Amino acid sequence: MRIATYNIEWFTNLFDRNGRILEDDEWSARYQVTRAEQLGAIAIVLTALNADVIMVIEAPDNNRRRQTVPMLESFAERYGLRQRKALIGFENETQQEIALLYDPDVVSARHEPDEGTPEAPRFDDSLRIDLDIDATMDVVKFSKPPLEVRIETPEGKSLRLIGVHIKSKAPHGATSPEAATRIAIENRRKQLAQCIWLRRRVDQHLDAGESLIVLGDFNDGPGLDEYEKLFGRSGLEIVSGEGGPRDRRLRDPHARTVRGHATAACPSSARFYSPEEHQYFSAMLDYIMLSPDLCVTGPNWRIWHPFDDPVCYRTPELREALLQASDHFPVSVDISL
Repeated sequence: MRIATYNIEWFTNLFDRNGRILEDDEWSARYQVTRAEQLGAIAIVLTALNADVIMVIEAPDNNRRRQTVPMLESFAERYGLRQRKALIGFENETQQEIALLYDPDVVSARHEPDEGTPEAPRFDDSLRIDLDIDATMDVVKFSKPPLEVRIETPEGKSLRLIGVHIKSKAPHGATSPEAATRIAIENRRKQLAQCIWLRRRVDQHLDAGESLIVLGDFNDGPGLDEYEKLFGRSGLEIVSGEGGPRDRRLRDPHARTVRGHATAACPSSARFYSPEEHQYFSAMLDYIMLSPDLCVTGPNWRIWHPFDDPVCYRTPELREALLQASDHFPVSVDISL
């Protein structure tokens, strides 16, 4: 079975206010890419990806006028994708959803949120935690609640997925270097709190002996910025259980590669243009982390990078589609159930 995660930049802008596909020559939110070009590029990527299950990060908005599921399913029908069924979980309070696209001939899927505990509440609730060690409890919420899904195969195999889009650390709104530092630290604290909350849920599933995959955009990774030294660990390491018993750790080999030598080449799943520097920068933000029981059958991870993946690079249509579709690239894993 192939499971993937894909952050599709401004997918929501490819549909009108009533949820109809905007397949035209107007500019998309992607630089110098029309809406028709981005739609076609996304379809090419998803077809090549050929995943049975895709966790879509930044899926189209769900609101009173339009719904995420019909938009994704109409997109799949328009472009002949086998991943033709969709679902979402709790609506978020901001733009863009976390959604699942899947092939109903291969798996069944349903939103199955854990009801939670005081230590790890339901993901549309709030967590009370002391963020800044001032003996005062702070209230943390997910602006985009993780999507908890149970998938089952026709043979009766069951698997839990948790799709995530963890808070960005970027100091948006800063008007000075001092404000940028303050906001970045505040955002890092909130991000780590979300990751602690998520790890507590992971522990509950591991305690229950369930097969689990946590996947999505973590907006973080080991060694990604200097603030990690201030706080000791990255959010990704908290969720994976790094430093804990081996039988409690989630695994994604790209997370371990990032922790390598400072001058070693690192994998990347996202590529951003910096107007100030007039060049592109890469980052490893998207992960698929497996519970230990899923690692014994030799899973195979892949980042569908247009330049770093040899097959993607040697396939011009796919390479260009990856560059047009999003500023992130899909990550997939092949597992045996």
